[in-house]
Amino acid sequence: MPLQTVLLAVGRGDKDRIGALAETVTDIAGPAGPTVVLAPVFGDDEYADVREKLGIAPTAEVTADDVAERYSTVREIRATLDDAGLDVVVRGSVGDYGDEVVDLADEDSADLVVVGGRGRSPTGKAVFGSTAQSVMLNSPCPVTFVRED
Repeated sequence: MPLQTVLLAVGRGDKDRIGALAETVTDIAGPAGPTVVLAPVFGDDEYADVREKLGIAPTAEVTADDVAERYSTVREIRATLDDAGLDVVVRGSVGDYGDEVVDLADEDSADLVVVGGRGRSPTGKAVFGSTAQSVMLNSPCPVTFVRED
């Protein structure tokens, strides 16, 4: 199966993983030349905060894609992917991270999803849950997990 679409999910905690996420996607996508869907997902409260920090009025009619394009983490990752010659599309989303990533992967017919996260013990996952684990279990395609150092 050819690799045509790679979805790179970006969440609140991924600012510290920008380099690792971009490097992983570049290593995987570079040779195949697929479209990379850079998909930042904002929680409802986080979305309002990001809009405010970007100076976007609460009454302004902008889409999650518009906000995502201006988000610093997205701009940094996109610059690296652009420098690698990859075709990048930004698709912002608001809601539950795991659900939104799975929905975007399905909508974009992704061949691969890349997510970041912290390595946790099985007990830690059972007690606190794991968003990345939810994506891995529910994704319509394979998932590559980029662990925090």
